[in-house]
Amino acid sequence: MDKHSFLKSGQQQNYYENNVLKITLKSESDKSDQHDGYLRSYALKLAQKGDYTSAIALLNQLIARHPHSAIDYDNRGLLYFQCGQVQKAFCDYNKAVRLNPKLASAYNNRANYHAARGELIAAIADYEKALDLNPCYVRAWLNQGITWRELGEYEKAIDNLEVALLFQQLEGHIFAARGRTYHLWGDWNCAIADYHLALNLLPLAYAQKRSQVKSWLQELSFCASSV
Repeated sequence: MDKHSFLKSGQQQNYYENNVLKITLKSESDKSDQHDGYLRSYALKLAQKGDYTSAIALLNQLIARHPHSAIDYDNRGLLYFQCGQVQKAFCDYNKAVRLNPKLASAYNNRANYHAARGELIAAIADYEKALDLNPCYVRAWLNQGITWRELGEYEKAIDNLEVALLFQQLEGHIFAARGRTYHLWGDWNCAIADYHLALNLLPLAYAQKRSQVKSWLQELSFCASSV
């Protein structure tokens, strides 16, 4: 298993839960490992500031030093995706999977790529692979649920989101996604309840997501007043 993985959170496109770079460093005596850890940590800081070009340059250095490190390809792919270089992202995700077929995050990220391109069946398959490898992967449950919703498979979407809620993580995002599913499925009462739960749980820092949920609520209010 790769020693230095970026834990994942955040958004990749409108609503898919993507992987934000966050690194957990281990205490290591080897100077080379310490230097690599520093590069990954600094890449994280640059990415958090939106300086993806510099963060990618650091990951290029890491990949040059460790050409068989699947997690570095996965993370570079994530950065490419976030700065709009989606084909490069796709290539890096594929490389990560070839190097480490058990790297669940690479399948989740590649699924997000497929979903962003409207390749929903391919996305479902990659989310399924991620979940086979890590059944506790909340983001993959959430993302696959959203994709089922986009396919009009509302019952399957709800099932996925119910499982995601069991892990008590990302609950604001999950309630928002479940609310939207109920909304499109025609169960407006459940949708309104979930939208309010989402707004109560989503931190203020998630302004874009909160605004999206509020717009969905307003959409329901308009529909109700028109009936």
